[in-house]
Amino acid sequence: MDLTCEITTPAATHTHTVIFLHGRGDTARNFSASLVFSQDTKHRTLQQIFPSVRWVFPQAEMRSCAIDHGDLWSQWFDVWTLKDFKEREQLQTAGLRESVSSIRKVIRNEVEMLGERAERVVLMGISQGAALGVHALLNLNLKHVRMEGEAEVDAPLRLGALIGFAGWMPFVGRSLAELRAVLELEDVPEGYEVLKNTPVLLEHCMDDQSVGIENGIVMRDALKGFGASVEWKEYTVGGHWFKSPEGIEDAVTFIRNHVPGIPDDCENATS
Repeated sequence: MDLTCEITTPAATHTHTVIFLHGRGDTARNFSASLVFSQDTKHRTLQQIFPSVRWVFPQAEMRSCAIDHGDLWSQWFDVWTLKDFKEREQLQTAGLRESVSSIRKVIRNEVEMLGERAERVVLMGISQGAALGVHALLNLNLKHVRMEGEAEVDAPLRLGALIGFAGWMPFVGRSLAELRAVLELEDVPEGYEVLKNTPVLLEHCMDDQSVGIENGIVMRDALKGFGASVEWKEYTVGGHWFKSPEGIEDAVTFIRNHVPGIPDDCENATS
């Protein structure tokens, strides 16, 4: 399934792409517009800080919500309750399978657009979007197809980064093989290479009343257990959203430190 996406074109020469996944009940259009209110200490948005980035905001499908008597919600997958994600956990399977498959297509399109430089594509998500992003990374099969002249580039298989805000991991507590088996997707990686090579940043606020911070901690520990390199940031207050400006500053620093080829600052965007 091909998803509808809101696109913010780069203000400078396109060097990188961020795919940003919205939360449950939100829309790509509303979410992308709301980012103007999340700024760093210099009152700059992420788009202003990284003008060479193409911002892609996929739109979740309208899916039946079991707890709301089958009414349709904009959601990546259904969830019975935010209090305990393991309760009626099977409700998450079908939507998560379809959404991961769709997001993998979006990732591959952006990788191709950047000349097969997957390390220049960053996957970000908030809340349910972060939960989807984790499973997309776990099931992402990248291939050595980048060429320079007639030679294949022998570079580590990785995305630029995975950054999750206020998220959780569906079906946590299983092995990596068991997590992949839940979705029964085709063309999944056999090993851990992409996961181990892709730097991960997770941010969570301690006063998050929607997705408790303990869910983020469990996700962090699970990813570390699979061999991922995870940086964890927690903030005392901020609710179920970005912590501004600290959380934005931390995300910017992480991107600059870990994503290859990112311009050093907004005045020096180069191809």
